[in-house]
Amino acid sequence: MPELPEVEVVRRSLDNHITGLVIDKVRVLNRNLRFKIPKNFSKLLINQKIMSIRRKGKYLIIKLQNKKLIVIHLGMTGKIIIKYIKSNSTHLTSFYYDNKLLKKHNHFFIRLNKTVDLIYNDIRKFGFIKILGFSRFDFTKYFSSLGPEPLSKAFNKSYLSSKCKQSKKKIKNFLMDQKYVSGLGNIYVNEILFYSSINPRKLSNKLSGDQINKIVFSTKKILKKAIQLGGSSIRDFNTVSGKEGSFQEKFRVYDRVKKSCFKRKCKGTIKKIYISNRSTFFCPKCQNN
Repeated sequence: MPELPEVEVVRRSLDNHITGLVIDKVRVLNRNLRFKIPKNFSKLLINQKIMSIRRKGKYLIIKLQNKKLIVIHLGMTGKIIIKYIKSNSTHLTSFYYDNKLLKKHNHFFIRLNKTVDLIYNDIRKFGFIKILGFSRFDFTKYFSSLGPEPLSKAFNKSYLSSKCKQSKKKIKNFLMDQKYVSGLGNIYVNEILFYSSINPRKLSNKLSGDQINKIVFSTKKILKKAIQLGGSSIRDFNTVSGKEGSFQEKFRVYDRVKKSCFKRKCKGTIKKIYISNRSTFFCPKCQNN
């Protein structure tokens, strides 16, 4: 599943390709995603200019000239493909991409400036698209259940400490819970806890102040680096420009089971366990508290 860095890379790529263009045509091929695409979907979009593209957690938010917001969540296998009609060239945001299944799983397309098609493709159909009003009330209400952005000033030692004290969740589950911090998922939480030298099974309310500090610092450092490197290309994640992300080359624990720990002077071996049915990778030697 794309996490914050991958969705941010997609946002930046889309911003470069479609911001400022006008929607000429909308065609819905399949309304049955996680939530049904509304029947008035096309009517709300036609003749509207793309004003900006934002991100909140793992959500993409496209602002239209009529003050409507297109909210897209990619789910597990959703991807956005951009096709230039004249040159017949394709640029894709791809996660679990399989060229043989491409057309079969195209669910809607939006034509812009009569020259560019934005196509939403989703094999497992866990993603969705919604239309919201642009009022602060509508926006705040819809995203009220999400915690702060991990790269924002709001995600700091004071905030994290207060929330952890109230929780008996394992720290790995805590960091993946979107109501505490938005945008983190399995891959990056594994990496964050490794860099912080914290056992993923440790209870949140048992963390020390120093450990809280390490989590905040590691989270920001890792996410910034991942965005800089174009995200992680796991099973062929690509940016809209077709380039693969390369942060997977920087993994220190994720998917490294039975391999030697990268930390200097640590002679541990990476172990794989399951926490809440999610693959969890850690070094038992240097993540022992």
